[in-house]
Amino acid sequence: MNSTIETILNHRSIRKFKNEPLSEEQIHTLVSTAQAASTSSYIQAYSIIGVTDPIKKKRLAELAGNQSYVEENGHFFVFCADLYRHEKIGEWEGAELIPTLESTEKFMVSLIDASLAAQNASIAAESMGMGICYIGGIRNDLEAVSEVLGLPHRVIPLFGLAVGYPEENSDVKPRLPIHAVYHENSYNVNENEIKAGLEEYDETISSYYHTRTAGKRSDRWTEQMAKMLSSKKRMYMKEFVEKKGFSKG
Repeated sequence: MNSTIETILNHRSIRKFKNEPLSEEQIHTLVSTAQAASTSSYIQAYSIIGVTDPIKKKRLAELAGNQSYVEENGHFFVFCADLYRHEKIGEWEGAELIPTLESTEKFMVSLIDASLAAQNASIAAESMGMGICYIGGIRNDLEAVSEVLGLPHRVIPLFGLAVGYPEENSDVKPRLPIHAVYHENSYNVNENEIKAGLEEYDETISSYYHTRTAGKRSDRWTEQMAKMLSSKKRMYMKEFVEKKGFSKG
């Protein structure tokens, strides 16, 4: 096993960082590694906003559900789906791009491009001895986040990425067993096998929480999912996405 694989397998979310800002060189390195990620048809349909203004970080922390690590970290990035520059390219090149830019396909391209870029940056940060935490909470109110960041039409903030040196480390959280997520040649729809895999995982997760919390918690993963997915959340998203000029056709 090489050091890259070890870094990936050692991933854990960090929610308490040292008060140590990243240097300009470190920020540049992380953005460069993000840009090195694969991109569909060379479209590069994303942008990255680095947030250093304390007032803006505080506001984003509030919008994300009062998560302190959004405000207190080495650097806070926001990864955005971005087709704004492509709309401008159409204007400048005299080409009609709007129907393509508003297609669901290009919406998916922008989401995938941004996600690949973010994961590249995350692995790079962890390889440099830093920790990261993805922040989906900014999607609680994307209208407000867009205002804070001054985002134009055809730019959607997808998630934040808090980066910095860990003040404390959490344990690596067990993932689903490989046979539950990896299928060969066709999807395994055998419900008995699917259920058996989830029951196996439930035992692992229940034991993980029991150990981590000294017996205060021992919930199962399927129990968590049933509870979480029973609650409607961020149901405004389709309307917001279309308002921003994405996935309209």
